[in-house]
This record gives sequence, C-alpha cells and structure tokens, in this order.
Amino acid sequence: MTNLILDERDQKFVLHEMLHVEELCETELFSGFSSDIFDMVLNEARKLALDEIFPTLTEGDREGCTLEDGQVCTPKAFHRVYKLFCEGGWNSMVVPQEYGGQGFPVTIRTAAHEWFMHNFGFYCYPGTTEGAAHLVESYGTDEQKRKYLKKMVAGQWGGTMILTEPSAGSDIGSLTTKAVRQPDGTFRIKGTKIFITSGDSDLVENIIHPVLARIEGDPPGTKGISIFLVPKYLVNHDGSLGRRNDYTISKIEEKMGMHGSSTCLMNFGDSGECYAELLGQERQGMKIMFLMMNEARLAVGMQGLSSASIAYLHALQYAKERLQGSSLLDLNNPGAPRVSIIQHPDVRRMLIWMKSHVEGMRALVYFIGYCFDMSRTESSEEEKGEWSGLVELLTPLCKAFCSDIGFDVCNMAMQVYGGYGYCTEYPIEQFMRDERISGIYEGTNGIQALDLVGRKLGMKKGLHFTNLLKRIRTTIAQYGQDKEIMSLGNDVLSAIDALADIGLFFSTCAREGKFFVPVCNAYPFLMMMGQTLCGWLLFWQAGIAKQKLGGLVRKMGVDPSDSARWSEFIKNDKDAAFYSGKITSAQYFIRNVLPEVQAMARAIKNEDMSIMEMSEESFASL
Repeated sequence: MTNLILDERDQKFVLHEMLHVEELCETELFSGFSSDIFDMVLNEARKLALDEIFPTLTEGDREGCTLEDGQVCTPKAFHRVYKLFCEGGWNSMVVPQEYGGQGFPVTIRTAAHEWFMHNFGFYCYPGTTEGAAHLVESYGTDEQKRKYLKKMVAGQWGGTMILTEPSAGSDIGSLTTKAVRQPDGTFRIKGTKIFITSGDSDLVENIIHPVLARIEGDPPGTKGISIFLVPKYLVNHDGSLGRRNDYTISKIEEKMGMHGSSTCLMNFGDSGECYAELLGQERQGMKIMFLMMNEARLAVGMQGLSSASIAYLHALQYAKERLQGSSLLDLNNPGAPRVSIIQHPDVRRMLIWMKSHVEGMRALVYFIGYCFDMSRTESSEEEKGEWSGLVELLTPLCKAFCSDIGFDVCNMAMQVYGGYGYCTEYPIEQFMRDERISGIYEGTNGIQALDLVGRKLGMKKGLHFTNLLKRIRTTIAQYGQDKEIMSLGNDVLSAIDALADIGLFFSTCAREGKFFVPVCNAYPFLMMMGQTLCGWLLFWQAGIAKQKLGGLVRKMGVDPSDSARWSEFIKNDKDAAFYSGKITSAQYFIRNVLPEVQAMARAIKNEDMSIMEMSEESFASL
C-alpha cells in the first residue's frame, strides 16, 4: 500500500547523512550491529506499520474499549497486531540482551517506533509496558526481576504508570493513596487513581502496575512518596498466577479521541487486600518514577511528530489529487482547466509550513535519541555528562513543543482538505482528535515549560544550555561559509543570541526577586526555544543538502542558471528533488517562522504582568 505514514527518505537522511548513526557500530556497546542491520530493521518496521498497524487505526477508534465484569476488552483488531508486535521484539529493542531484549541504540529504536506511533491508541499498550519494564530493570531486586521482567519484556505481561488522583491532578505531592506495611515486608495499597493509560486490557495475561503511594507515617509532599509494584494477579514462586489482586477498574473514561486506548479509573484496596511490593528505596518514588516519566515525555513528543507526519502526507496527497479552481494565470479565462489545489499559493503555504515543521521535529526527536546513545558510548565522563545533559535539557522541550506543533500540523492538514477534512470519511479528523491529548498528559505543556525554565536551564550552573548553544554555533560555522545559505545561518545566529539573552534576563529577574517574570513567560520561552532549535536543525540539513546537491549538479553537468534545464533536472532526479526541498524548507522556516523568536523575546523583556494583575472577577462575571 502507499506509504502515507512518514517520509522514509527523510528518515534515512536524518539517520545516515545527518547523524551518521552507523558510526555507533564502531563502539564496543553496539559492535554487534551494522548499517545493514539498522536498515533491515527499519524496513521491517515499515512493513508492519503499513500492513498491520495502520489498517487498525480507524477500526480501533470506532470500536473502542468496553468494560465487562471488571475486565477491559480492547478492540478486536488490536489482538493480532499486539501479538505480531511482541513476536517481532519491537517492545524490547533497547532492553539489554541479558533480560531478553535486543540492545539496539535508542536512535534506531526511535526511528523504528516512529512507524508505529501514528496509531497511538494501539501503541499505548506495548509502550507503557516497555516503560514499566525499564523501571523493574533499573530499580527492581533480583527477585523482582526474576519474577516479572522476562514476561514483561516479551509482552506476555503488561505494565502501566499510575500517578494521578482525582484531588491531586498534576500536584502529585498531594496524593492520598497510602501503603500499609505488613510483617512480611510487603505492603497493602489503598486509594483511587484516575486517567491511567492502559490501566487494563485483555491483550495480556497479567499487568504489573508501578503505583505511587505514601507509606503510613511518611512526610507529606513529594519527599514522602514511595513507589510499589502492584500485579493484577499475584505471582507464585514457580511463576504461575495466583489470586486476583484487590483492585477494581471502575470505569473507562469517555474521551475526545484515543478510543482504542483504555484510560481507566482504578480503586485499590477496597477490601484491604491489595498486595504491593516496594520498588527501590522508601521515599524515593518520585526519583524512580521520573525515569519512566521522562521516557514517556519523549514518547509523547514523538507522538506529536508521528501525528504531524501522517497528517502532512495525507494532506499532500489530497492536494495533488483534488481538482478545484483554475490557475492564477488563467483567472480571466472561464474555460480554463481545473487544477490540483497544490498549485494554489495558500495551499502551498500550508504544505511547506507543515513540511518544515515535521522535518524539524523529526531531526529534534532523533537527535535526542542520538544524545542518549552518545552518553553511553563516549569514553570520558565529561563527554558522557555533556550528552546526557542535552537529554535532560531537551526532554521537556521535546514533549511540549512537538505535541503542540503536532496538533497545529493536524489542524492545518484539515484546512487543506477543507470541509472533507472535518468529515469521518477521511482520517484527518481522527489524527487531530487523537493528537490533542498529547499536550495534556505526562505533565501539561505549561508544567514542561516551568520545568525547562525553573530547573533545566540552570542545571550545572547553566552548563547544559551553554553546551547546546555552542553546538549550534559550531554548525553555523561549519556550513555558513556557503554564500547561498550564509544569510540563513546569520538569521539562526540572531535567534540564538535572542534565546541566550532571554536566558540571562531570566537569571537577572530571579536575582532581583522578579520571579513571576520567568514563570509567566515560561511557555513562550519554550516555544521560542523550540523554533530556534528547529531553525538550527533545518539549517544543518540545508548545509548537508547543499553539498550533496552540488555533487549531483557537477556529476550531471547541469547549469543552475538554465531555469528550464534546472526545472527538468529537479523533476526527474529524486535525489536532486529531495535535496532541493531540504534547502527550500530551511529557507522558508528561517525566513518566515524564525522571526517570531525576536518578537517573543521583545514581548518577554517588556516584563508585562497583565496576567497576574487582572483580578479574578475581571475575567468574566460568572
């Protein structure tokens, strides 16, 4: 079938021409892999996505999940796909081989999973299991690993992430779920949790829930929170399943989208017998859960990328096929033939806006995966720290920027379709519904912005932020000597200067006691930083593309000044068309989108406090 999920040529460009991911195979950690193996894996991911996962997207949405006798029933179409997904080892790509995984680089896992995440209603089930298994791998005792890990890695058992409560919401420190210590060292959990993704399903035999709770007597706030493993069915010493644990699935939330994903309200310990095991050390629950939360935030960022990618490609195909109106050159000719809407300037504006943002987000998401791999393969602790610092810094930005821009791309794709995009006979409306949640869960985007400004910018006295800016300036210096793209590099440098200036401005505000200035402007700063990074990454790509295109021009003997010959060359040579498109995407973004950075910087430095000065009564008379 036609691939309208992601641009695989762009994927290969980012992996091999931009990041040179095959060089990871020269390290000891990944010496068992090769570029051919990476490509083979991505080809298999493509096949699974096109043949199996995409066809269940609409069916899973329309059937949804049901709750029958306390058991969640998932869409029928998901059962076959889940089995194939686990049999293919897609849920254990980066898990060490000693625990039954394959030990791939995170960069390759990221690229492979981009093929799947357009159907996030399905992907949630193996995705949350992978994250929960990583918690057990990282913090579990040898006994817990023996008991749970192998079957979780295999996908035979599921996993979740259980934090949110009705009265606490994002204020996790206010949770009321309690853990009562037992004489044998286990615990009994009692409390109510809401909005639990994949809280229950009939895809697996058992589910291992990591649950945040407070041990009786421990202090209030986040410092007193511990984390526990709560199995759906208790596991006997021989590995067989014992009694059903004492918790209930009270309901499945009725949502705007993501109907194939079971979002559950769960009551623990109504009979006082909800068995739980401590994971890690007492009162270390938030520290431990942040491992899974940060992985989930990166996954949500990739959800935004995947939603944007599939929406853009569908809109592009529709724009090429939909005949409507005549060319602007034939406006005075009533008998002029109808043309495809991609020939209309406003449609082209929307398409290049989507294309440039999708390609910028893909580069950003893959770059973060690459940073993670480099943090594990570099020889010196200083270099490892620099790469891991970039992961820390970019995680909240990836989650918030990509999820919000992902929704904006879906919105613009619907505009390309016109009225048809709003109707269920086309998939755009589902892409948009399913994507909307990404800005809300795993910490709202406002919280991500506060994390970025309040914590990540100042980490190591701003070293991670400084290292990022240095890396960007190095890229500009490397490719900015080409006179045809030099002006684009200068524009990116101007954005970098503005970003750095606001970082210093926030520090000054903090020293002067103007804490509300950075707090009130945290989200604008995050979006400003996201646009700047996309400008950098697209410029980096344009620099590579300019060199590659120049090689093709010399090889084919094409004169760029001959417009007719150049147009024919671009039309008939796929590589030339791709590289030319890379340069044009960067040009459009840097000249049309990146100027917004300067406007946001000026607005932030105004120190306007209108949002805090307005009284509650003045918002509206309710």
